[in-house]
Amino acid sequence: MKELLLSYPSMARRQTGFDVVRALGLELPDVEESTMYGAPALKVRGKLLACMASHKSAEPNSLVVLIGFDERDALIADDPRTYYVKPHYQDYPSVLVRLALIDREALRDLLRSAWRRVTTSTTSRRRRATLTHTRRQLP
Repeated sequence: MKELLLSYPSMARRQTGFDVVRALGLELPDVEESTMYGAPALKVRGKLLACMASHKSAEPNSLVVLIGFDERDALIADDPRTYYVKPHYQDYPSVLVRLALIDREALRDLLRSAWRRVTTSTTSRRRRATLTHTRRQLP
């Protein structure tokens, strides 16, 4: 039986659903459960981190995770069975993930990467806004 499972790696993995995404995501600071277009989502201070794909072009049980374009391209090149993108999502810094094919540790790493991206961009925007506001007050 073990040989059979090893010959089919996806069978050896446990299926992952949003319950696992939620549990892993809520381990990260400032992450809260929410919705996006009626689908379950995780947000960081109101900014989207990940959500279940709701567009009709996405495969069922797919997760949308916000990451950079370069990271998306690398993930898809490395594992196109697990990671993909559809034309609707092409212009967004995100990747679609087939939850049935990703293992828990890879999902944890992906959510951490997304969290860093979202919190870094939020912090940068806040810092720019503070600097702009400060400059306006100077004589």
